Amino acid sequence: MTFEELRDKAHALPLKPGVYIMQNAASEVIYVGKAKALKNRVSQYFQDQSRHNEKTRAMVSQIDHFDVIVVQSEFEALVLECALIKRHQPRYNILLKDSKGFPYIRLSPGDYPRFSLASKAENDGARYFGPYGSRFASQGIIDALRQALRLPACRRKFPRDIGKERPCLNFHMGVCDGYCRPEMDQTQYKRSVDQAVRLLEGRLDEVVDELSAEMEQAAEELRFEKAAQIRDRIRSIQLLSTRQKAVAGSLADTDVVGYHRGEAKSCFVVLHYIGGELAAKDWELLGVPMEDEQTTVSTLAAQYYGGRGQLPKQILLPCDIDERLELARMLTESVGRKVEVLTPQRGAKMELVKLANENAAEEALRATTAEERRSKLTEALGALLGLEEPPHRIEAFDISNTGSSDIVASMTVHVDGRPLKRDYRHFKLKDMPHADDYASMEQVVERRFRRYLDGDEKFGDLPDLLLIDGGAGQVKAAQEALSKLGLSIPAYGMVKDSRHRTRALQAGDGREIGIQANQALFAMVGRIQEETHRFAIEFHRQQQAGHLKGSALDDISGVGPARKAQLLKAFKSVKAMKAASLEELAAVVPRNTAQAVYTRFHKPEDDRGKDETP
Repeated sequence: MTFEELRDKAHALPLKPGVYIMQNAASEVIYVGKAKALKNRVSQYFQDQSRHNEKTRAMVSQIDHFDVIVVQSEFEALVLECALIKRHQPRYNILLKDSKGFPYIRLSPGDYPRFSLASKAENDGARYFGPYGSRFASQGIIDALRQALRLPACRRKFPRDIGKERPCLNFHMGVCDGYCRPEMDQTQYKRSVDQAVRLLEGRLDEVVDELSAEMEQAAEELRFEKAAQIRDRIRSIQLLSTRQKAVAGSLADTDVVGYHRGEAKSCFVVLHYIGGELAAKDWELLGVPMEDEQTTVSTLAAQYYGGRGQLPKQILLPCDIDERLELARMLTESVGRKVEVLTPQRGAKMELVKLANENAAEEALRATTAEERRSKLTEALGALLGLEEPPHRIEAFDISNTGSSDIVASMTVHVDGRPLKRDYRHFKLKDMPHADDYASMEQVVERRFRRYLDGDEKFGDLPDLLLIDGGAGQVKAAQEALSKLGLSIPAYGMVKDSRHRTRALQAGDGREIGIQANQALFAMVGRIQEETHRFAIEFHRQQQAGHLKGSALDDISGVGPARKAQLLKAFKSVKAMKAASLEELAAVVPRNTAQAVYTRFHKPEDDRGKDETP
């Protein structure tokens, strides 16, 4: 179907709740969404594309046709959407990696069984425990079991590798009993595995009582080091038991959801609380979604909790979602008891949500390199402006003046979002009878790119994008300069709001492109504008200062630029020169020049005032 046909089909949809299924030319499902009113929601995809982010535009460009399923309520739409996302795993939906199913902990058969993760329970002679909440959390239980009971985590196979090599580092660190040593018998291994099994089955008291008896016996026999080892093992087991309960979800009082959307990665976090104490943390890194925060949190929460047999009593969300009541109903019906879904606005629960959000932000930041963040921002900028490629090199221009004097301009350079200060340039405007920002901008841009065409190495690199401090008028002036030289480079103005912050980018035809929806991109463009303005103002002040310092020396016989530099270097200021004696001046410049300077500063009062600059 053509774009117009897709738009017409969307406008013909009913104003009823339902699910829409976007498909490409190969009839592959690329996106599944739900809507309160199908017509309103689906038609948005085929309206003004400039309002969409880059990921949405990419998805829309691949839509060949779509189907809809009308349902009776928003609740049915939520349930159906979850089922279809789980079934099709669409490319453009944000997906939890564990959404295909919940993992089990597998204990392999044999004389030396090992624990591992499994996607499903099979009839293969092994024992299975679970299902648990996520692969990450379940792997954490296995690691904690190994450490608490000092079971091997290496790749050696027993009994085949017993005695073949020296014990690995885990043995020397005290986290493994070293079953690869010939003196270790199978009985101790089986005993530790049996304790691990009982812990997974929830029989904590049995294991703790057994180990406590061993600890007391070791103490009576004065084997205090052994008693201390058993004591540490008991503490690890008690901590493990609390963590296991939280991950299983059956005894958790409250889950707190956190979410952070970064420049290159996002993170979804769930903190599990038992009896008011934090027992475990589950998190997953994700790509940057095309949906807003509310839609993303709603989708991820439904994926995370949907289909589980065990759920906490209460789930706290970081933002209010339209489907909160529907989500609570879906989860309540799935476990046969009430599950509350809340969005706290204040108090202790709100503090827990803030903590979850901080954890999500920390995980996303730690997993994202600075290069990835900058790359994603330039990609977003290129897509927003409709460029074929992300702008690798950006040059920004600003004009600074006071009336018709000291009109200067600055050019800053940013490569992959980072300032490249060695390529910064200043310009003094020529032949400007009065201040004219448009004419000034045209002159500066023309001079910069004429230097490029003349083969000047200092201006040898062409930018992918020009950002002009100003609006449509300045952009048109820059485009006219480029047109004169036969060059075509995208140029946009950086326009400010009433608080002098960059609010949008503006094309030469006056069309504005909002950037505030992407806070990271908004901040990057703002930094470029501030840096360019700073560089222009700094140069402007230098020019003014130079005039002030030189004005009292300009018409003194024998004092040219070199003598001025000598005097200013020695005395630092004109005021110090005035206070200097003839001999002190003569120590810096020739005596006849020193005499001229001294005479100038010691004229009779009525002759001196008209020549000096205050």
